[in-house]
Formats: sequence, structure tokens, C-alpha cells
Amino acid sequence: MSKIIASCKDIIKTFNSGEAEVKALQGITLDVYGNELLMLVGPSGCGKTTFVSVLSGLLSFDSGVCKLMGENISAMNDDELTTFRGKNIGFVFQAFNLLPSLSAIENVALPLTVASRKRAEALALASEMLEAVGLSGKEDVKPSGLSGGEQQKVAIARALVHNPKFIICDEPTSSLDHKSGQIVMELLTKIIQEKGASMIVVTHDNRIYKYANRIVHMEDGKITKVAL
Repeated sequence: MSKIIASCKDIIKTFNSGEAEVKALQGITLDVYGNELLMLVGPSGCGKTTFVSVLSGLLSFDSGVCKLMGENISAMNDDELTTFRGKNIGFVFQAFNLLPSLSAIENVALPLTVASRKRAEALALASEMLEAVGLSGKEDVKPSGLSGGEQQKVAIARALVHNPKFIICDEPTSSLDHKSGQIVMELLTKIIQEKGASMIVVTHDNRIYKYANRIVHMEDGKITKVAL
């Protein structure tokens, strides 16, 4: 059995909406293993994005224990969480979230420059990542000059440039056509194998289920099934 990278036990999260309480997570228990691509699936509103937000320390929770790389993230303050995420977690979003005024290489280098790495070093590492995702020659192109699939590759390169051990992808293929989505998933699978990272993919796209090591089904804030 591979090493446990993330471990959540009995996680409960409640949102207050006016006078009503919404139980977004109702006792979630889940381990994520090293070198694993785990997919989190289920209907909209079932708690998938809430869970990965808790897991990455972006969202607090009511009760339970959540550890990432052995660290209890609920015991960290905001500054400690920010530093921890910057070193250990990469994020890939459905909407790409690229800065339109920056070139591809500048977008990829951004996490490094924010972390006070020297600009020349950051750009060199960003160039290597763009080559790794198949975008060599596109370094100076801004997002508006790239296809949807190319923009997602830039977003993936940005998520990986600091060599995180844990990657969270929220609907990474839903804005892409079938061919582009398959290319992106093949790239993500290759990254896990080569870099020894672990990945959670939140998705509604059943066309990419075949890439998963495990598929975790959620409904109404609970895990209902884990499929291999």
C-alpha cells in the first residue's frame, strides 16, 4: 500500500444561509495515497468542491481531523496555511484563471515570483514546465492567442512549476472538447507517474473516468461509494 498523502476523518462542514443551516459535508472520511489519481464525482451541490477546499486548507470546517503530508492543517493559522499551500499544493481550475495581460511564461512563473524567487530563475523554471506540457515556442503568447486546450496546459504548468506533491483539479476538462480533454488527462496522468505526485480531480465528465485509480462518489455531503 502506498504512503498516505492526505487523510480526512469525520469532516463536518455547515454553512449558514439566513436562518437555515446547510450541512455541506456530513462526516467525510477519506485517505488519498501517493502516486494516486483519485476522482471525486457526484451531482452538483453534493459537496465535492467544499471537500477539496477543506482538504487544501482554503475552507475551515466544523469538526473532524484533516492531515496533509502528516500536518494537521486545522491547527495552522492563515499565514502558515498560505506558506504550506505555496510549497505543497498545486491548483488547476475549470476557468483556467490566467492573467490576460501576462504571457504564457509569465503566468506560469507567477507562483514562483509571488514566493520571492528571482525573476530569471522563475522564468527559466516556467520555460521548462511549458516545454514539459508541450507548449515550447508559446512562451510569449498571451492567453487570448491560445486555444482552450493550450490555456489549460498553461494552467497545469503554473500549478506544477513549484513541484507540489499534491494537486487539486476542479473540473479540468469541462470547458474543453473531447480531444483536448483527453490530451489534458493524459498529461496529468504522466505527471503523476514522473513526479510522484498525488491528485484529486473533481469532475462531472464521465469520459475521463478511465484515467482514475479510484473513483469516489458523493451525494448530499456524504461518500456513497468508492470504486477501483
